[in-house]
Amino acid sequence: MGHLLGHAVRFGVADDVLAAGEGIETVLSLRAVLPTLPLAAGLSANHVSAMLFPPRLRVLYILRDADRAGDAVVETLTARAGEAGIEPHALVPLLGDFNDDLCRLGPVALRADLMAQLLPRHAARFAGLAARVG
Repeated sequence: MGHLLGHAVRFGVADDVLAAGEGIETVLSLRAVLPTLPLAAGLSANHVSAMLFPPRLRVLYILRDADRAGDAVVETLTARAGEAGIEPHALVPLLGDFNDDLCRLGPVALRADLMAQLLPRHAARFAGLAARVG
């Protein structure tokens, strides 16, 4: 399989903004309600914590899971992003993770919660197609 550390499964093309999470289910849950937001799934807490940042990245949204591994990912990525001159922002699910939110609360509630957590300039930027979800 080669060397996986530092890599992630990417959805969309990251330029200045990227949202990164541990599990593919978490990341695909965001993709379902914010399809234009560039995303990356690390496939494990260790892998997402060690992922390489795109060269022009300025804002990193960290898709937090509500557990100890999620705490560690936020801590590690916040520190790494800050050292790289990237502005980190943790996005926090209402339940255990964003897939739980999507499955139990539905796409409209998940989209509304995420839009409230994004920086205003990004909420406007990535709201386009999301308005038709639900």
